[in-house]
Amino acid sequence: MKTVIHVVSGDGAEQETSLAIARNLLDEETGSIDDVAVVVQADGIKAIKTGQESEEQVRALLDDGVSFKACSNTLDMMDLDESDLVAGVETVPEGAVEVTRLETEGYAYIRP
Repeated sequence: MKTVIHVVSGDGAEQETSLAIARNLLDEETGSIDDVAVVVQADGIKAIKTGQESEEQVRALLDDGVSFKACSNTLDMMDLDESDLVAGVETVPEGAVEVTRLETEGYAYIRP
């Protein structure tokens, strides 16, 4: 099974829940989870910026194989650069398109 978590909210509690869900999926004991992706756009981008409380948690998830994808449109809109993001986060042209693409590849969709 594959899962994509969609983070669009600037609410810290929702962002924390999203990262906790990613961790829970990785720690699932049956081994049925093959891949976890987190697509971040809009105000959710705060969760993957350097210097945020979530930075250490994002780094740990990246180290454990979770892929993080940031919306380039959001970066442009918020006048951010890739260097403002936690190292290892990749950018995609459009977050919603990436979520849709992953769903067509069989990813289950979660949005806390």
